[in-house]
Amino acid sequence: MGVIAAKVEALVEELSAAGPLTRREWQVAELVAAGKTNREIAEELYLSERTAQNHVQHVLTKLGLSNRSQIVSWVADQEMSSPTE
Repeated sequence: MGVIAAKVEALVEELSAAGPLTRREWQVAELVAAGKTNREIAEELYLSERTAQNHVQHVLTKLGLSNRSQIVSWVADQEMSSPTE
């Protein structure tokens, strides 16, 4: 049972390090930060405009934000605080 518990703990740590957003939501957040509209995001990621809109809304909800400019600020903070390689 100790081996399974160690694997679960490692997985939980890995997931929490990834942050609250999925990979796709991160992509969308970065595109919002770059000033892209939902239509431009949809074109770049090969999505419908409605799906892009949903992703933006999920980012806002998960991060407890109320508008796109707050996403811009959040992405900038994340980039400033992440270690450089």
